[in-house]
Amino acid sequence: MKKIIAISSALALGLTVAACDGPQENAMEDSGEQAAEVVNEEAEAMEDAGAITDAEADAMTDAAEDKADAMEETGEAADQAAGTTTDPT
Repeated sequence: MKKIIAISSALALGLTVAACDGPQENAMEDSGEQAAEVVNEEAEAMEDAGAITDAEADAMTDAAEDKADAMEETGEAADQAAGTTTDPT
């Protein structure tokens, strides 16, 4: 349950700052978050089945979230290079 709350909070925060992101960053962020959610669901199912421990499930989820963050950073860099990022200040 804690993971669901954390993911929901992160998504809500992401929507708050999405207005200042460029189109490539938004696309990469969405794709990364969707992939991380799939990995999280798979890890939880594997943990529930007894195939992996809670720590292993957390490690899988953390790795997927790190990859999603890297994808977002790649999109942000592409937007900055293209001049399509909006600065909220």
